[in-house]
Amino acid sequence: MKIEKLPSGSYRIRKMYKGTTYTVITEYKPTQKEALQLMSAEMEKAQEKHKRMTFQAAGEEYIKSKKNVLSPATIRGYSSAMRTISKKFLEENIHDITAMDIQAEINRMAASHSPKTVRNYHGFISAVLGLFRPELKIYTTLPQKIKNEPYIPSDEDIKKILECAKDTEYEIPIILACYGMRRSEICALTVEDIKKDTVKINKAKVQDENNQWIIKTTKTISSTREIIIPMETADKIREKGYVYKGHPNSITCFLFDTQDRLGMPRFSLHKLRHYFASKMSALNVPEAEILKLGGWETDYVMKNVYRHAMEDKSKESQRSASSQLGSILFSSNTP
Repeated sequence: MKIEKLPSGSYRIRKMYKGTTYTVITEYKPTQKEALQLMSAEMEKAQEKHKRMTFQAAGEEYIKSKKNVLSPATIRGYSSAMRTISKKFLEENIHDITAMDIQAEINRMAASHSPKTVRNYHGFISAVLGLFRPELKIYTTLPQKIKNEPYIPSDEDIKKILECAKDTEYEIPIILACYGMRRSEICALTVEDIKKDTVKINKAKVQDENNQWIIKTTKTISSTREIIIPMETADKIREKGYVYKGHPNSITCFLFDTQDRLGMPRFSLHKLRHYFASKMSALNVPEAEILKLGGWETDYVMKNVYRHAMEDKSKESQRSASSQLGSILFSSNTP
């Protein structure tokens, strides 16, 4: 057991027992006898907590501790994980859970959930255990990721959809999505956020853990940004007096219905951000600028989700180079 004075003037008593460090802070320098009594009381309290804390209690406490610092979507995901985790695992004592218990729970989830969902739930379980059981080594084998090739709407697709949306409440949201805005950002936008042809994006409409729609700050620091849209669109918004007043999901319903009528593959409003990144890349806009305009925090998006845009450009360059080389190799040498 160690007693040391802190910079604040208080004293800290520390003791390691069976791999766990116990700490007591006092405002005075305790005698050895007092320190032993204080540490004994702290260890008894910890042991009592050990006996009664289940994973469910730990998970709820973890979510509560993060509620004011994580996004509503993340908190909603954690709450969903708590509803999906088996009753048996939830009732396990947090200090009795082993790496094998975690693997068994993940195996159960993998039978009925996508690899992405299972990985997200495992992230939550690991975070909870990391807070309450930092000494536990977790070596879970997760389901293999499924490579997803996102469908990128063509210029023709966009033109047909905009033609169907013309003069409806969905026209402006679809146009703004083509300029890289998220659905949540579009639904939170007001006329006051638009000055001339410049849109200031600093908030989003999202669902909280109770599935209630709320307005909050944007997803990340990078999401807070300004973009330029056609003056015609900006004027139309000012003329209407609003951007969009309907339910966010109604935009997706309109898109799906329209796509079905037009006989094209279904894609959500979010895929228009893919279209935006692809077109910007094709126009030789620097990658850093595309990330800034779309509000992406890292280049993960460009390297993974939107890599097809780069591949298309690469193929075009290769085709051009091949054509030029062919004209040299197969041109007539006859004077």
